[in-house]
Amino acid sequence: MATTAACLFPPASFSGHPPSPVGKMNSYRTSIITTRLAMSEERAPAATAEVKRTEEKKEKDERCMNGWNEYLEQSKELIVPDGGPPRWFSPLECAPRLDNFPLLLFLPGIDGVGLGLILQHQKLGRIFDTWCLHIPVADRTPFPDLVKIVEKTVRSEHQRSRNRPIYLVGESLGACLALAVAALNPDIDFVLILANPATSFSRSDLQLLTPLLEALPDPLSPGLPNILKLTEGESLRIVLDSVVQGLPLQTTAGELVKDFTTFLLSMPILADILPKETLLWKLKMLNSASAYAHSRLYSIKAQTLILCSGNDLLLPSQREGERLLKLLPKSKCELRKFDCSGHFLFLEGSIDLVTIIKGTSYYRRGKYHNYLSDFIPPTPDEVRKVIESYSLYNLVATVMLSTLEDGTVVKGLAGIPSEGPVLFVGDHMLLGLDSMPLLCRFFSERNILVRAMAHPLFFTRSKKGKLPDISYFDSLRIMGAVPVGPTNLFKLFSSKSHVLLYPGGVREAFHRKGEEYKLFWPEQSEFVRMAARFGARIVPFGVVGEDDVGKVVFDYDDLVKIPYFRSEIESLKDEVPQLRRGFSGEVANQQVHLPLILPKVPGRFYYYFGKPLETKGREQELEDKEKSQELYLQVKSEVERCITYLKEKREIDPYRGLGHRLLYQASNGFNSEIPTFEI
Repeated sequence: MATTAACLFPPASFSGHPPSPVGKMNSYRTSIITTRLAMSEERAPAATAEVKRTEEKKEKDERCMNGWNEYLEQSKELIVPDGGPPRWFSPLECAPRLDNFPLLLFLPGIDGVGLGLILQHQKLGRIFDTWCLHIPVADRTPFPDLVKIVEKTVRSEHQRSRNRPIYLVGESLGACLALAVAALNPDIDFVLILANPATSFSRSDLQLLTPLLEALPDPLSPGLPNILKLTEGESLRIVLDSVVQGLPLQTTAGELVKDFTTFLLSMPILADILPKETLLWKLKMLNSASAYAHSRLYSIKAQTLILCSGNDLLLPSQREGERLLKLLPKSKCELRKFDCSGHFLFLEGSIDLVTIIKGTSYYRRGKYHNYLSDFIPPTPDEVRKVIESYSLYNLVATVMLSTLEDGTVVKGLAGIPSEGPVLFVGDHMLLGLDSMPLLCRFFSERNILVRAMAHPLFFTRSKKGKLPDISYFDSLRIMGAVPVGPTNLFKLFSSKSHVLLYPGGVREAFHRKGEEYKLFWPEQSEFVRMAARFGARIVPFGVVGEDDVGKVVFDYDDLVKIPYFRSEIESLKDEVPQLRRGFSGEVANQQVHLPLILPKVPGRFYYYFGKPLETKGREQELEDKEKSQELYLQVKSEVERCITYLKEKREIDPYRGLGHRLLYQASNGFNSEIPTFEI
């Protein structure tokens, strides 16, 4: 039963219109698809919270299934010979087409079926208008003609909506196709997502399969699919090894064939997807596609995201990704590595393409990414994965206190306003260790998404250098962080968001020895009048605990005395934008560096959120510089008071030490909440 394809249609019959069930299909398939379309159209436009939770659970369960099993099951009907040309189909799992969604075209790999994104369809359908290219098994369209087919479609869609970007998601062979189309159409706004691109074919062992398959005797070739289905693995290996005898590449090819045939034996349907003649054709096409794309790399201007697997047995994908990263426009190209993944990246349940796109800030509906309108809130599952990736924070057993409207201090976040706009203003601990626990706790406990104002180094690089790879900060972007600046603060306030701001910035995060919990704020207010303009409530807070996890023993002042480290620190200025250039004093010293830190047995992190300060109704009053400065100093004083309160109170916390916390959890369960001091 066709549960994936809404329709299949030849590209010649398509011109500027979405897929419709009018392609070359037998009547049985058409009737099933029509029924499924009717079902999808009857969905309620607004689901209840319970329905949403059910759908999320269902989606999670489906993603846990074996991706290959789904792919093979759904491929059975699509590979039935019908004599038709390559064509597009729109997956039924995707939501109905919406005009403001960007178009995503999936270009398949060597299989050509077009179901490589089958595990991604539901989530992609919520933010994209998704089409997939299907190349029939018996089709022998040359690579240049495939380029023309895709090119015709993208040009037609570009004419329909010039301001909408077109995403080309290509896998291996499809990545070559995406590169070729982008090179030939530099005037179109593309976003390329290349998964294990086959531009490395000439340096891969796959090319050894061509002489091997050609060496197979003709009587064997008609029965190759059946042999692959019925023959036991070891005996088939012996047969294929005997075929390889006499070839100069005997050893290497033999090992490759063993892996490849074992792969086919475990999934018999692949023998129908790639019979000998088709496989030979596709391997030769890979060779020509790789050369075709290589010769045009210099023409590519598109924004590009390269996804490379570290366990790809077919192509040297990670080396190729690093090579392409150097050849494509540096300001528009990023690389993400998946060390434990294989060649068929999107069929692995642990890979979520939508999450990857969100984490790289590659989702946009217009010419540029808008951190407000293009932001997609994280799902509970994404937040769970972010929390798991920062599991070491569990060792610090975070304590959070908040203040109710009547001034009562309570444990937890009950005193935090639910409705925005709200601005959280506090101190920054060493290396910004305080940010992620705050963001995750607010989401999990209060279902409040806090948008952090972060340094530009988390979003962009002027050049590749010594700083950690930008991929390390994908989780922060998934949680809604935006580059710090007045424009983004204005947009967040206008959308009634909860915003996190650290006025001390890099100077506090990279403080010197003995400067723990010292504020380095600008002399003049930077946020009060804008907060007042939108009636935002300002919540001052303090956080302590960095001195319980580590101690700075070699700081910036020590490093710059050594010529080597001084030159290294200076080189970092060219990697990231510099903030507060026009300021003077310590707040202007925003130099990024890595101090030498002596780790300690982890203590605890403590957060104390003070009473919200109202600005609503004070817009005119706070337009006055003196009045706004008074409120600014009040906020700063409140932050210092919160810090002092926590430093005193933690001294009487019986569970400040790691040993006491572990003993408590051993007795009460490792998921139990650990007590703290009495308020």
